[in-house]
Amino acid sequence: MAEQKFAENEVVELVTKIVTSIGTTRGDLIPILQKVTNELGYISQEAIQQISVLLKLPTKEITSVATFYRMLSTKPHGRHIVQFCESAPCHIAGGREVFSALKEALNLEPGETSADNKWTFYTTSCLGVCGVGPVILIDTEIHGNVTPDQIPSILGRYE
Repeated sequence: MAEQKFAENEVVELVTKIVTSIGTTRGDLIPILQKVTNELGYISQEAIQQISVLLKLPTKEITSVATFYRMLSTKPHGRHIVQFCESAPCHIAGGREVFSALKEALNLEPGETSADNKWTFYTTSCLGVCGVGPVILIDTEIHGNVTPDQIPSILGRYE
């Protein structure tokens, strides 16, 4: 997702629409934050303020939830989120070499976003598919049994 520029009134309107469609209970907070992330590209301070008003929850609580889960972001990120599994099974299966090739191909360190906002690169402790390691998750698509020479081809699918 590319960072999109939204005026404050557009954010308020969008968040109000999302909350109206999902609900206004504390239990609705995570689905609301997921939808805001999908629509805005991240959870802005304006979005947090409006969610606070509509759900009658403190902004501190909303921010705490928004920063706890990796699937949510309070900072703009690239159109594509690349997560590399650095668990022991992936490491043993050749993960170190895949990690190096991925860093080189993206020209990013973990936690960075490319200057063109195309990629954001993260590492994660486990993606839950250890049987097909090394594993890369790009957006919602899992790539298993990855080898270093496959990295250019895999990334090329997201052009």
